[in-house]
Amino acid sequence: MSIIELIFLSIALAMDCFAVSFSAGGLQSGLRFKHACIVGLFFGFFQAMMPVIGYFGGEIVVNYCAVFDHWIAFGILLFIGGKMIFEAVHPSPDEEKIDVMKPATLLILSIATSIDALAVGFSFSMLAVNIWFSVLIIGLFSFALSIIGIYMGKFLSQRIKPSYAEIIGGIILIGIGTKILIQHLCM
Repeated sequence: MSIIELIFLSIALAMDCFAVSFSAGGLQSGLRFKHACIVGLFFGFFQAMMPVIGYFGGEIVVNYCAVFDHWIAFGILLFIGGKMIFEAVHPSPDEEKIDVMKPATLLILSIATSIDALAVGFSFSMLAVNIWFSVLIIGLFSFALSIIGIYMGKFLSQRIKPSYAEIIGGIILIGIGTKILIQHLCM
């Protein structure tokens, strides 16, 4: 695999991270650079580690997970996106909004957005690639695009009503989940 192919693959894998980060930045306008870095580290780490698991886990793990991984990712993203839209349409002053900075939320979103990287790792095991260099590039692109997504989301949220930003964020998450589901069902 050439460096150009690896860069394009890294960008493609990082797009889900970017979209979720964009939503997070729009929802939580108070996020600072350190928060963006934490989100980037979570997403970058999981995007980098899933190919390693796929690479060393081989066909058994990928085939076992491939049966249901897309349903899990779809369900998680549908639930979180739906909750965001519901909260925007039916605001409740005493109800807590989804906080992307909670470790549990970050963990769930990181896993949901990196499931495709598991299959990439399996394909790496059949190619002549340097797995460690490849996952470094994948992780760095996911990290960087997550930070960019946070700031673009913050920028957007300052120009539209917060409830609209929450609706857009929810639609993006549902869209990502639907894309993952359709891609796996059409294979």
